Amino acid sequence: MAEHELEVEIVAEDRFVWSGPAQSVSARTAEGEIGILPGHTPMLAVLGDGDVVVQQTNGQTLTAHAEGGFFSVDNDRVVIVAGAASLEGESAGQGAA
Repeated sequence: MAEHELEVEIVAEDRFVWSGPAQSVSARTAEGEIGILPGHTPMLAVLGDGDVVVQQTNGQTLTAHAEGGFFSVDNDRVVIVAGAASLEGESAGQGAA
């Protein structure tokens, strides 16, 4: 992982959804919207239903819909574990590699 980027992993309770490097991540938590940039302080939050938006290091934006779960940040690693999650344009039963 290069300096000044995040390592992001999104998983549903029953499958892997996506992982890769990112410039930023935003999501809805039980407390409201949150945005994460490299160097963010460690945290753990309850994930709300809504979109997780990942600004990838290649300039592309990845959007995943997540339902419940949790969101953790530690040492520029963001892990999102949702009850259910799917990438934009993907049906709920499909996986991504």
